[in-house]
Parts: sequence; C-alpha cells; structure tokens
Amino acid sequence: MEKQWFVLHTLTGQEQKAQRSIEARVKLEKMEDFVGRCVIPTEKVVEKKNGVKRTMVKKFFPGYVLCELALYDESKGVDDNGRKAVYPQTWQFLRETAGVIGFIGGERPMPLKQSEVDAIMSDRPSGPRGARPKVNFSVDETVKIIDGAFMGLTGQISMVDPDRSKLKVEVQVFSRKVPVDVEYWQVEKVDIGDTLEPAK
Repeated sequence: MEKQWFVLHTLTGQEQKAQRSIEARVKLEKMEDFVGRCVIPTEKVVEKKNGVKRTMVKKFFPGYVLCELALYDESKGVDDNGRKAVYPQTWQFLRETAGVIGFIGGERPMPLKQSEVDAIMSDRPSGPRGARPKVNFSVDETVKIIDGAFMGLTGQISMVDPDRSKLKVEVQVFSRKVPVDVEYWQVEKVDIGDTLEPAK
C-alpha cells in the first residue's frame, strides 16, 4: 500500500502527545499498512543569550505533525462529487487520535511533494548570518522568509517579540494560512511595491 506524506493539524503544544499516540496505536491496532512514520519538524537554532551561545532544537512548524499515510484508495476512483475515496481505516484512526484536529487542506488534503518533504526533513543547523540586524518590525508588516523550511514564502507579521528577537508570520501553505515562528534574521522586509509570491 503506497503511503504519502500529509500534514496533520494538532492542538497547540500537543504535537508530541499526538505523535506518541499515533506511534503507540499503530502497533497496538496493527495499522502498519496504513500509517507509517510520524515526525515533528524541528531545526537546530543557535541563540546568543547573556553573551553565551547555545544550540537548541526547536519546532519550526508548531501545531503541526507530518505523517506518512495510505489515505486514498486509488482502486475506488472518485465519488459523484469528484472526491477521492479514502481508506476508512486510516480516516477513523486519525479521528480517534487525541490532539489531532484534522488535515491541512481539509477532508481531501493534497499530499506533500517530495521536494517539500526533503526541505522539512533536512534538519539542517541554522544560525545568524553574522550579527543580527537591528531592525524594528511591526504587526501587519509584510516580510519574506529567507531561511528555514519556509524560505521564499511571504506573509504578514501577526506577533512581534522584541525581547527574544522573534516574530510570528502568517504564510500561505497548502492554500491555508499557517503561523510560522521565525527569528528576526530569518526574514527581510518586503517593499510596498513588491508582489507577494504565490502559495507553494
């Protein structure tokens, strides 16, 4: 049974709970044919605090978990509404998983492209390109992400944390607005005349 990668939306702060629940239930309910790997996307970030550098592993996709699933039953084609048939076992399994709200993309989500999976799974160390820029950001300002798994996406700032030099940026991912946590050095301001990039 062919599996594809999908993004599951979880309750905030319950990514690990959902991941552990999925992994435990797969073995218990013998769902290996339908559910594969389940990962929480993270990256290594170098922070400098009180003059001390430290490397931390952080979730760069908070509120979401990637899961390898056999979701669509290609042998059944599509229904009268043109929707793909899903494996009821997979669908029911996820509906009964604590902490999982649903899919990014609704009830018939699109699987991730291999290039998107590779970018998210790279787990590459990242850090400031030299000194952090002394830039002031404000809510509703448009910025472009220049580092990390969402590099190249443009979005609006929804929250600014000047004490920690961090931002929350709303970007379009899989036709949905998704909040992404980034640091100041991971974005650049977009001039008013610039055209927003289409969603990927």
